[in-house]
Amino acid sequence: MKLKMMYSFLNSDLNVIENELEETIKAESPLLHQASLHLLQAGGKRIRPVFVLLAAKFGEYDIDKIKNVAVSLELIHMASLVHDDVIDDAELRRGQPTIKAKWDNKIAMYTGDYIFARALELITNVENPHAHKILSHTLVELCIGEIEQIKDKYNYDQNIRTYFRRIKRKTAMLIAVSCQLGGIAANVEEDIHKKLFKFGYFVGMSYQIIDDVLDFVGTEKELGKPAGGDLHQGNITLPALFAMEDHRISEQIRLVHEGTERYDIENIIALVKDSGAIEKSLQISDKYLQKALGVLEELPHSRSKKALRDIAKFIGKRKF
Repeated sequence: MKLKMMYSFLNSDLNVIENELEETIKAESPLLHQASLHLLQAGGKRIRPVFVLLAAKFGEYDIDKIKNVAVSLELIHMASLVHDDVIDDAELRRGQPTIKAKWDNKIAMYTGDYIFARALELITNVENPHAHKILSHTLVELCIGEIEQIKDKYNYDQNIRTYFRRIKRKTAMLIAVSCQLGGIAANVEEDIHKKLFKFGYFVGMSYQIIDDVLDFVGTEKELGKPAGGDLHQGNITLPALFAMEDHRISEQIRLVHEGTERYDIENIIALVKDSGAIEKSLQISDKYLQKALGVLEELPHSRSKKALRDIAKFIGKRKF
């Protein structure tokens, strides 16, 4: 089953979200508006808004209230992508030129800042101090995760615990909070929104590990960017860490630095794929997925619960 079929009953509300996204990023500056729209029109899975809506289904569902959370969290995610592309000097995002590539670093940074500011402006419509406290903490963690990734570029002596802490901050927290804030916006009980957070956290960890695996096994067409991009940029992910347990592969990976030729990266990708590191990484991803499904069983039975289960399983097996 295709991903979008799993939550097709949300289609009309997701159209509302898409329209709100486009409306929110409008700017008086034609250049700022064009750059923001460029990223939005490049597409995306909109996983975070979907999780917000599905989580809200456990409570008092009102799309006019829920949309503020869904749009805000997607905008925060979008802003982080714009900034990531500047830091990584990335040319492609979702198969399209990045804002940094199409314009320049300055335009990209201010566009990211603008999208982020619009997200914070929108979330003020949610009149719940606890929700704002949760989001503020998440944004602090997200920034720390980004700084840690920069600090650990080409650091081949980092351990797996460092990797897990980094992906928790960079990816899992925002997905977890998407689930939790969706519940809070719909006035679910505290016990429910805390379980939604745990579900989202475990799914987010599984999601990022799969993402890191796909960077080694996916094609440029599937990824929308060249394979091996993480390694090329000095980001040491779980497959590389497992592969480096073989000192011969470790020696090859340690030679990667800024400016390393693509054919050298491709040779290392082949070594990693043959090392068993991909399989070990997928096993860890599946453990997180099983934890997510376990938490989900503690939530009330509903159509949205089934959709969350189907999406979690899809994420654990995705090929793009």
